[in-house]
Amino acid sequence: MTQPTVLVLPGLGNSGPDHWQSWLEGRLPALTRVDLGDWDAPDPDRWVERLDSAVRAAPGPVVLVAHSLACILVPRWAAASDAADKVAAALLVAPPDVESPGTVPAEACRFAPVPTDPLPFPAVVVGSRNDPYCTAARACGFAALWGADFIDAGEAGHINTASGHGPWPMGETLLRDLLAQI
Repeated sequence: MTQPTVLVLPGLGNSGPDHWQSWLEGRLPALTRVDLGDWDAPDPDRWVERLDSAVRAAPGPVVLVAHSLACILVPRWAAASDAADKVAAALLVAPPDVESPGTVPAEACRFAPVPTDPLPFPAVVVGSRNDPYCTAARACGFAALWGADFIDAGEAGHINTASGHGPWPMGETLLRDLLAQI
């Protein structure tokens, strides 16, 4: 079987050099970050187009590693694309509640409503008990809607640099576990 292509999908503002996604890219150099376009004023349709192009261009199966707003992008894209069958698995970390204005930046609310269709591929949603952008219960609800497994990361904030997640061994383990199942 062809080695899967691992596509890294940052959220609003991109993932800076100290973010766990960047750390993971340094540890596993075969990962490819997808340029979704304007990181600070994201256009949902443009992000869907960019993700679709990246998946279609990838040789063989694809594994998605999404953070924050990109977690909402993935099911939005999967519901609209006939290329979703190329995805073997997805790791969705710290989805924001884009239906909760005032909780998330206004730019993220452009991605509402939260997609409710089950994902056509296995997925794991990781949520935190003290994420300022989404309650753990809501993140668990997203996992249920999307037919994904849910992992409670404990009190890990938004699982980003601000919450101390540059190196994030749990994320690496979760990704390696997904890759081992392909």
